[in-house]
Amino acid sequence: MLRRILIIIGIVQLILGIAFLVPTGFQTMIGLDTAPGWVNWILVMSGARAIGFAYGMFLAAADPVRNREWIMAMIGIQVIDWVGTIGYLVTGTVTLAQVTTAAFLPVVFIAVLLRNLPRPSAV
Repeated sequence: MLRRILIIIGIVQLILGIAFLVPTGFQTMIGLDTAPGWVNWILVMSGARAIGFAYGMFLAAADPVRNREWIMAMIGIQVIDWVGTIGYLVTGTVTLAQVTTAAFLPVVFIAVLLRNLPRPSAV
């Protein structure tokens, strides 16, 4: 179960990372107004980081015990993602239709990762 969810999270991170590399297309796809150019710069940098975390999830899927830190980092990222998403939903900055799965998928990922988090190996 853990390996499968890590692969799924890796795929989601990879898709988001690639989408962020083409920020104007992503904004159009989810129905957001065109942002100032500097926002695209931040999105491209975020895309690179999402692709890096996709790589980390694939490493963790291959050996969850050895790559436990990647899993713990992803739990933290999912918490921040969810809190940020809910905050922007509550203020009306974005709609549920625009954030789609970001309103609930992080909670699912957090629960599954915490439930299946490998115990630290004895050194």
